Amino acid sequence: MSWKFCVGLLLGLAIGLGCRWLGIPVPAPPMLVGASLVVAMTSGYLLADNFIAAHPAQHRHDCGGPSGDTKETRT
Repeated sequence: MSWKFCVGLLLGLAIGLGCRWLGIPVPAPPMLVGASLVVAMTSGYLLADNFIAAHPAQHRHDCGGPSGDTKETRT
């Protein structure tokens, strides 16, 4: 584990303890289901990012890009 991960966990724990102790609404889902939803969305995002990075676009040369010019129209 990296030290940044450990500091992040400790900071999150300290914020949660502080919010509960001072009666401040927690800036995260207070239910386990809500926290699981955040974890699931983050996992899906990371999986899709890895899949897209491993499979580059096969028809990229057909795309026009911001100018709309395709490979055939460029001279």
